[in-house]
Amino acid sequence: MDSINKNQEEHTRENLDGAKAIHKIRELIDKSGSCFFVTSTSLNNSHKSRPMSVQKTDEAGNLWFLSAKDSMKNMEIAADTDVTLYFQGSSHSDFLELNGHALITYDQAKIEELWDPTVKAWFTEGKNDPRISVIQFVPDSGYYWDNKHGNTVAGIKILISAISGKTMDDSIEGTLNV
Repeated sequence: MDSINKNQEEHTRENLDGAKAIHKIRELIDKSGSCFFVTSTSLNNSHKSRPMSVQKTDEAGNLWFLSAKDSMKNMEIAADTDVTLYFQGSSHSDFLELNGHALITYDQAKIEELWDPTVKAWFTEGKNDPRISVIQFVPDSGYYWDNKHGNTVAGIKILISAISGKTMDDSIEGTLNV
């Protein structure tokens, strides 16, 4: 039994700090682009989740969103800045959980920097819509689950594992400390 476990043993855990954590965050967000943005609210002692598109991930690992000033999300952030984001890039990999806090600003220069024509669906007056606010998410920590060799190799390993009955785990996971 021990020889079977040793043959199947693979490096599946890597915790990342600082610049390496930020690189992994940016890599996984680039694959997914959107997340579930979860606020914690004391209004009714619960968590609220909604899909959001990331407008930008900067070099420091901060994520930037555009949001309506009068949204429940903004009201919840005003009451409690703790936020968790959940990303999924594909059905077999590119999972990311980020924990941190959110800051709301109304900086017009930042709105123009983050503006994308598709956002006009929510802000019909364009970049100068008076309802636009900017949310800056500052991550503290997180957790990722990814594959080591890309989706094609992971898919082949899953297929071989299913046929052979041997574990060929291609995943790698770990904590992120920004």
